[in-house]
Amino acid sequence: MTTWIENWLGAAAGGGRQIVLTAPPDRDPSDSKNYPTNTALFEQWLYDDILVPYCQRCHSSESATAQQPYFADPDVASAYDAAKSKINLDTPENSRFVIRVRDEFHNCWNGSDCVSSGAEMLAAVNGFAGGIQPTTVDPNLIYSKAVRLVDGTLASGGNRYENDQIALWEFKTGLGPTAFDTSGVDPAIDLNLTGDVTWYGGWGITIGAEASAGPGKAQGSTVASSKLHDILVEAGEFSIEAWVIPANVTQEMSRIVSYSAGQNSRNFTLQQTLYNYDFLLRSNAADANGTPLTTLNGDPQLSTPDADEVLQATLQHVVATFSPVDGRKIYVNGELVTQTDPVPGGTLVPWQSNFALVLGNEASSDGLWEGTFRLAAIHRRALSEEQITQNFDAGVGERFYLLFDISERIGAPVQTSYVLFEAQQFDSFAYLFDKPHFTTLDGSTPQGISMQGMRVAMNGQEAPVGQSYANLIEALDLSDPAALDELGQPLSVLGAVLPLEKGPDADEFFLTFDNLDGATFNRPQDPMLTVANYIATAETMSSDIGVKTFDEIDATYAAITGVDRVTYQRGGIFMVDETFQELRQSLPAIESAEAFLSSHQVAIAQLAIQYCDAAVEDATLWPTFDFNAAPGVAFSAGNRDAFVEPLIERAVGHSSTSTPIASQPSYTDVHAEMASYVSGGGARPDNLIDRLLAGTSNTRAISKGVCASVLGSAATLVQ
Repeated sequence: MTTWIENWLGAAAGGGRQIVLTAPPDRDPSDSKNYPTNTALFEQWLYDDILVPYCQRCHSSESATAQQPYFADPDVASAYDAAKSKINLDTPENSRFVIRVRDEFHNCWNGSDCVSSGAEMLAAVNGFAGGIQPTTVDPNLIYSKAVRLVDGTLASGGNRYENDQIALWEFKTGLGPTAFDTSGVDPAIDLNLTGDVTWYGGWGITIGAEASAGPGKAQGSTVASSKLHDILVEAGEFSIEAWVIPANVTQEMSRIVSYSAGQNSRNFTLQQTLYNYDFLLRSNAADANGTPLTTLNGDPQLSTPDADEVLQATLQHVVATFSPVDGRKIYVNGELVTQTDPVPGGTLVPWQSNFALVLGNEASSDGLWEGTFRLAAIHRRALSEEQITQNFDAGVGERFYLLFDISERIGAPVQTSYVLFEAQQFDSFAYLFDKPHFTTLDGSTPQGISMQGMRVAMNGQEAPVGQSYANLIEALDLSDPAALDELGQPLSVLGAVLPLEKGPDADEFFLTFDNLDGATFNRPQDPMLTVANYIATAETMSSDIGVKTFDEIDATYAAITGVDRVTYQRGGIFMVDETFQELRQSLPAIESAEAFLSSHQVAIAQLAIQYCDAAVEDATLWPTFDFNAAPGVAFSAGNRDAFVEPLIERAVGHSSTSTPIASQPSYTDVHAEMASYVSGGGARPDNLIDRLLAGTSNTRAISKGVCASVLGSAATLVQ
């Protein structure tokens, strides 16, 4: 409805949404009930008598039909954290626990009598809330007026570019099985949420892989998804935009946004492969002979550079664009991160109209992507870099400008002077406060006002964590336009993360100051910290030893051999780089030795051989060794050290005469294994070179084998 009204009024004409600050209600900080830190009261009134007997069948992590939130979990501390958002301490009758049973008739007990079940739940919440003494505001504090998150001016989507937007999912609903397309362009591609999909606090959905629920996904119908075919084929260009939080950097071929029918047929897909974003697209691009340059599956894909590792398990803004002139591009956090598309332009005529738009998976449910969506959109134009930067700067999620009134404290007219924060529910457990400014709503320009030691308080008391502005010292001054930005006078570049307690509708915030315009608070000194002795148990200890990951292995081999993987080639073939790209997904992705598999060692051996092949053919590392001599001559007792010494020195980090590195194998031990150990106790040669000389291999083959055995050993892999 909001979108329709904005379009009717012409809000889209300027390309974005504009924001006007308005004064919040005039409210002093009030006494407030706060959740106790221990769980005793929760167990007494709610957990033991109601949640466990009546809710544990579903709302427990150990249930066969587990459903979040887990407020009946066997771990009572986890259950307590999950239950807090369902309890209204100030008005228990408005608690979600009570409404869910009494008004929505959910899982009623007492013979399915929802009236008596609701009354029992209300009595339990009343008992819990009644056992909590209110926290009173310290009258000695120098504090501002109070606001709740919902009292702020909505900042979400501020100045986004949306002129060409044809599908938009902002995930504002927060509950239910549907994520609505609010673009205002019909037909709306409303997404059906199935499997392990949970709502994320502050607008968003999280896709997971919980076994009992099945792999999650958000999928539109093929009928509604045909909007993309009809509009984009005609436009000939488009953009995919998403704000995402990947759950990890180890998942591969995981579909983030896909318009497809299954693993082998698609119109487009934006996916994750380890640290990379990949863009697959079907088009009619062809070579001079008319041979198609793209497959039905959208290959070849355009990927972000491996070495850049642009995909990280944190909030990122990713945009994939296509135009017939420039082909495909991928932008991350407003920056172009891909090289030239290997496939020239083309049109979208080959697209199929009966595919489905899916977020977080493949249409066939076998391409799971684990992570969180904060926003997703489709545009019928290839967005320009300026438009992409504009949307990145606009941010994502349900964000507010909170105005903390300090007018009376500084002698200004009532409700004119404020400390402004951009604030949002950061996730299901915390708030993020950012970009503090001093501003006025009446155009006045106060100056020369001292401010020191600003802290954020909530629900009657200063927050125990997140006090990023405690050491702030500023002179409030709006008289110099050169020192101001569009929001007023910037006070700090820092942000603060604060705990979510009662929820965005009930948590009440205010600011406190050590000094504001000469009025001071005599703050008690923090208690002296003491060092406590801590002895780790066997269960809490972890190994100090691990293995190198794929990129570290690659860098190690390049440093030892002197081979530049990216530029080395013979006959126009970049064999080392091609081998690494092929094996990358089979090399270790995490450092834990417990996760090291035999398949990792096989891939390591293959990569080591390729590096050694390049090093031997280049021979830079061994200027005095004769690779053209017969094996018996080249690796004679007097000549073999010309080959093994440089190799071992680089692998273990020290020479035969230098001080050994305590965490590395000794030069002597490795040299003996490779070239010098002779036991004299049997017919089989004891060191590797002598064993290889007993065969029929030539000098270069023996050299490559010895080199690969050093590179593929624990000397280079363990750290």
